[in-house]
Amino acid sequence: MSERDGSVTRYRLDAAQSKFTVQAFATGLLAGFGHNPTIAIRNFTGEAQFTPDNLTNASLQLTVNIDSLNLLDDVKEKDKQEIERTMMHDVLEARRFPEIIFQSKEIMLTRIIEGRYKAKIIGDVTLHGVTRSGIWVIAQITLNGDGLRAVGDFTLRQTDFNIKLVSVAAGALKVKDEVKFTFDLVGHKETA
Repeated sequence: MSERDGSVTRYRLDAAQSKFTVQAFATGLLAGFGHNPTIAIRNFTGEAQFTPDNLTNASLQLTVNIDSLNLLDDVKEKDKQEIERTMMHDVLEARRFPEIIFQSKEIMLTRIIEGRYKAKIIGDVTLHGVTRSGIWVIAQITLNGDGLRAVGDFTLRQTDFNIKLVSVAAGALKVKDEVKFTFDLVGHKETA
């Protein structure tokens, strides 16, 4: 069955060509003295698929390796190491929970113009040993030859995943519950 017959086209996500970040935000009385760390997600795998002719059979699966998270901010090396250590050991508990998984349950694609789509993706996120359903992601998707590009963002609340919020100075400086994920993902069409 060819693509014109309505068969599903699969795209393998390419972490090396993609940009995927998460940003946390400071709050509290001393928030002006804190910073809003931006973390790069460097290692992930995933696959997107759908039937281009009629926009059916759409799905997205994504698995993030937590050990690949790196602070992007320009801070002293000592501070960077401390922030990354706190994030990996105290917050995410990477040894116990080494992956973040997203699995779509429903995708609504709307064709904007030929090769360009708006996607509303609803799925399950497993993070820190907790799975939450009904997570919404909005993306713009562009198809170009054998390539796919998806650009968008979404937010998660850390407490929804039993993640303790980081605070210092007796709570006068802490991290907000909501974190923002931003992505510019590149995928390549799989050949049979």
